[in-house]
Amino acid sequence: MNSENYLLPTRMLDFENASIQMLIEKRGWKSLAQFEQIKAIYNFVRDEILFGYNVDDDIPASKVLKDGYGQCNTKGTLFMALLRACGIPCRVHGFTIDKKIQKGAMTGFVYKNAPKNVFHSWVEVFFEDKWYELEAFILDKKYLKQLQSINSTCRGSFCGFGCAVKDLKNPVIDFDRNNTYIQSEGINQDFGVYDSPDELLKEHGQELSLVKKFAYRHFGRHLMNRNVKKIRNHK
Repeated sequence: MNSENYLLPTRMLDFENASIQMLIEKRGWKSLAQFEQIKAIYNFVRDEILFGYNVDDDIPASKVLKDGYGQCNTKGTLFMALLRACGIPCRVHGFTIDKKIQKGAMTGFVYKNAPKNVFHSWVEVFFEDKWYELEAFILDKKYLKQLQSINSTCRGSFCGFGCAVKDLKNPVIDFDRNNTYIQSEGINQDFGVYDSPDELLKEHGQELSLVKKFAYRHFGRHLMNRNVKKIRNHK
């Protein structure tokens, strides 16, 4: 495999940014063996970058890091930037998912007016001559644990609140030379793989009118983030 394209910086994968370089140095990730690097970066993006909704899908990795929260596409951008900064090849796989996955995080007017198909992506990492599909970095462990607690009677599959899995009690969320999934059960369209999120978004991305885009940025996402916080802080 020619891995050069899977290691390049892009406008979105701005891993040469000082904040990203400082984080990598502070965590000492470059001194780790590659398997430990992937695990450490994956766990950081999953649990220290909280599940939440940013202003747009096309923001650069440095902005996601500054926000301290993200969803599938934006957390994926940061994950890819950190991997590439450490010399680990990666690519992005684009999809759409049914908006039912977002029900609960999206409520009322926001849910009603959301498009039926929501743009989605996961990250694929090349390690030991194999591509691994990594998606379960989307929901931080604290949020997922509270979601499991609130739905403690659920046996088997679950769809809603940013989660779509076959087994809510035992989702595969830890990387140990395996694929990880947390929204994959809601996928309804496959766009294939792309070298970078920039290229994926050029061809696909969320289709919203200017009015709906404005409403999401300035109103909808704040309500969604409030709903997510309620779950995470549930007593």
